Amino acid sequence: MTSQTIRVGRVLRAGTRGFAIGCAVMQPDIPAFGSFVRAEGLAPGSAIYGLIYDVSMEDDPLVRQIVSADPPEEVVRDQRRNRQIPIEVSVLAVGCAHDEDIRHCLPAQPPVTLDWLYQCTDEEVQAFTSAGNTYAFDYFRLVLDAREVPVDELLAASLRTAAASRAESERERFLIEAGRALVRLLSSDPVRLEGLLRRLSRL
Repeated sequence: MTSQTIRVGRVLRAGTRGFAIGCAVMQPDIPAFGSFVRAEGLAPGSAIYGLIYDVSMEDDPLVRQIVSADPPEEVVRDQRRNRQIPIEVSVLAVGCAHDEDIRHCLPAQPPVTLDWLYQCTDEEVQAFTSAGNTYAFDYFRLVLDAREVPVDELLAASLRTAAASRAESERERFLIEAGRALVRLLSSDPVRLEGLLRRLSRL
């Protein structure tokens, strides 16, 4: 569970539907596919929420030189810590907030280049997936409509993250409600719905 704010990396490029960030190294659990992340919005007190859907490591010029030379372990560790080309993390925008009023929608403006991207804490994930005394799953539509994104896997991973942020006694109820929301959205696509529900049953 994540109870502290962790910086993932800085924004490389951004658009309304999503953005890419760069980071030097990967921590054990960050960045991770399906993680909820947050960037500061342009307006004071605003934020943009997203889901990590891809992590890409382009080849580093130094890697090309040493990859076939069976380098010593200390050289490998140094290269991983001091990459010349950043690890690129792709994020799908799924919500925004202003003064703690969270909405599942595309942001009016994307984050600015070199802004920090943070991993959401458990409390932030709970707030994003809750609405008063009920759960909020409106972001499902944004994920389902996304292109060039592994949609079904991303939804399942995000629900795994959201369930893990909650007390163990609440997780089953949360996933049941998520399944009901998917039934409403995908009733016309029973094959896909069955696949997603099967994934949820294994969480």
